[in-house]
Amino acid sequence: MKRYSLLVFIITSLFTGLQAQQASEKPKLVVGIIVDQMRQDYLYKFADRYGEGGFKRLMKEGFMMKNGHYNYIPTYTGPGHASVYTGTTPATHGVIANSWYVRSLNRSIYCAEDSTVYNIGGSLNAGKISPRNLLTTTITDELRFSTNKRSKVVGIAIKDRGASLPAGHLGDAYWFDSGTGEFMTSSYYMEDLPAWVKQFNEKQLAQQYLQNTWEPLYTVDSYVNSIDDNNEFEAPFIGKDTPTFPYELPSLMENNGGLGLIASTPFGNTLTLDFALAAIEGEGLGKGEETDFLAVSFSSPDYIGHRFGPTSIELEDNYLRLDQEFERFLKYLDEHYGKGNYLVFLSADHGVADVATYMESENVPAGNLNIGYVRGQLMGFANQSYGEGDWIENVSNEQIFLNHRLIREKGLELSKVQDDIANFVLRFKGVKEAYTAHSIKNAEFQTGRPHLLQMGYNHKASGDVLLVLEPAWLTGGARGTSHGTGFTYDTHVPILFFGWNVPAGSSSRYATVTDIAPTLSMMLQIRLPNGATGQPILEILE
Repeated sequence: MKRYSLLVFIITSLFTGLQAQQASEKPKLVVGIIVDQMRQDYLYKFADRYGEGGFKRLMKEGFMMKNGHYNYIPTYTGPGHASVYTGTTPATHGVIANSWYVRSLNRSIYCAEDSTVYNIGGSLNAGKISPRNLLTTTITDELRFSTNKRSKVVGIAIKDRGASLPAGHLGDAYWFDSGTGEFMTSSYYMEDLPAWVKQFNEKQLAQQYLQNTWEPLYTVDSYVNSIDDNNEFEAPFIGKDTPTFPYELPSLMENNGGLGLIASTPFGNTLTLDFALAAIEGEGLGKGEETDFLAVSFSSPDYIGHRFGPTSIELEDNYLRLDQEFERFLKYLDEHYGKGNYLVFLSADHGVADVATYMESENVPAGNLNIGYVRGQLMGFANQSYGEGDWIENVSNEQIFLNHRLIREKGLELSKVQDDIANFVLRFKGVKEAYTAHSIKNAEFQTGRPHLLQMGYNHKASGDVLLVLEPAWLTGGARGTSHGTGFTYDTHVPILFFGWNVPAGSSSRYATVTDIAPTLSMMLQIRLPNGATGQPILEILE
């Protein structure tokens, strides 16, 4: 009988322990991670050298949509962060680029600019930042609304737009100021920096990290997934003749952005995570009765990717180091909240193209389009066709803005001028397609690149003619690379959930980044962001 009682006790204890390990009624903390410029293939390409506790753990224990994409053009940082957190595309949330031309102002505006606010900490010019250009609510806003603002929301990034847009209209945001080496905010959020931020800034970690030399984790010749370290496709730092290791950061600082140089090194990721952990402790995130939200964007991969490209040893080394940072992050979350009590999602704000000149060297069709030359030719064509005048107001983000006032004064039909310009621009090598605003506004495209353009088109803010370049074509120079298109190298990004109530597994079904916020809404049982057009990922929920 005693043995039977002991057996019952053991079974009961095991069952109770199992229940304790199971997810709580709601997660203590949601952590949204955006890796700036991370393509989906990086999860596999460098996996041989990933540890077991970072990316591999997320993939093994979490649920991954392996065919996750952006569903609009253009694929830039500002729209990417806005789309993930609003659950909709630029056509609805209004952030149509990092910066875009505004006719009424006759200038471009920055996606997170706000002239009505001022800096709190940091530098004066870095403080005119808020989410006011974002026209819809975010998942972080809806979490705050659902608890009558008892839930805390903190957005963190080196880039101000990577912090302010995910934090939404109701959260707090902090970004890195390259002038002072501090994390700062603006008067939109608060009137003074919290004590924990001041204490963090007093450590001067950016200055300390920039005393290091960036050496590869392994011998250079062992990076078999990257091309030779010394090549003609990557852009060297100013003051260094070749884009090669080692990078002695103290000597490079003066001519490469001062303290801002840290953003172009893996130490930028380390600094970002350091600040994220300080925010968790300083704000007591996840320690109250309500679910809190930490939105962290790792900006350094984008700086490194632009300069060196996706086939570089520098980029590979950055992801191996970022994998180590993720392992540190997950261990911290395990220790402070317990496995299964926090929820993480991982995605990216866009992908990236291979360096065009590298692709050409491998006999792959590619090239660089000189937008300045195209604009000059457009002006000549318009003057010849309609008479002398400033017919072209602006060319940016692969969009052409025509002078509507002049077109009206000359008695011309706007749609006819748009068609003329669209047909003319097709003569340039590298331009694949051209669509007019008239067609975008008056037809509904269900598939293909016209659909992607339409999902990124804002009726009040976008241009008159929208260009689509050929695959692998860019608008940059001979070295380095960029993004912004609707091709898979720019759209295919991770969509990965991990932790609280997330089953282990994966799916190859097509999904979009606008599905992330609706999925979180269902999991947290809160209202959808008010402009959401994405759909919940049922594989995770059912």
